[in-house]
Amino acid sequence: MTNSALFLAVFLACVVEAVEALTIILAAGTARDWRSSITGLLAGMLTLAAVVALLGPALSAIPLDSLRLFVGGLLLVFGLQWLRKAILRASRHKALHDEAMVFEATLAAARQAGVQRRGLAVDWYAFTLSYKGVLLEGLEVAFIALTFGANQHNIPLAAAAAIAAVLVVAVVGIAVRAPLSRVPENSMKFAVGVMLIAFGMFWGAEGAGAHWPLDDAALLVLVPAVALYALALAAMFRRRSAIASPVHDDVAITEGATHS
Repeated sequence: MTNSALFLAVFLACVVEAVEALTIILAAGTARDWRSSITGLLAGMLTLAAVVALLGPALSAIPLDSLRLFVGGLLLVFGLQWLRKAILRASRHKALHDEAMVFEATLAAARQAGVQRRGLAVDWYAFTLSYKGVLLEGLEVAFIALTFGANQHNIPLAAAAAIAAVLVVAVVGIAVRAPLSRVPENSMKFAVGVMLIAFGMFWGAEGAGAHWPLDDAALLVLVPAVALYALALAAMFRRRSAIASPVHDDVAITEGATHS
């Protein structure tokens, strides 16, 4: 795996998580209190920094084969979850992820909550909302950066890609002061899901003792193969849905005529 491929994979995955965290922070600050929201953001980042400081050296100390087997399995779990949702959305079995709708829903919930002050947080709800958003989304960012970086023995480059993704999203978010709803998040989740599954298969097999015929170049076969299979599934599910829809419509019309 080249350094550019490592950087791109980590960057894209972290952009998706950073966009979701930004939406939560914006909702907390807009509906409640910006000072408490920013305090929650900083507290979440400090917690993440502590987690990375502890896990980074620990991952580097694990034997490479054991690390690849473990990380390969985790990447498959994450990748299958992401790709499953992306396939359902592409086949119209699940609504597309809309950051604007998520923002409005979070905003409405925040406005209905009561006001409570604790410590430095003028508004405890805004603080905890930002803190949890940053921590939960940030943990996935940290996991992706650490696992990819540890496997390639280049944690600094993976960390740089994660930081770059967060900074890009933060700068754009500050500039527009609104959820980044125009970011093609659904397409990015599909692409990231494909990459996580492909790398999970690759590293998991290597960790189990298998040898890929083309070494790292096998990823050039695995990634397109997983993508084509996922696209085929989405097309199949979409076709089934289109075939089933007229049947449901006919039933509804018949039932309506009977009741009338």
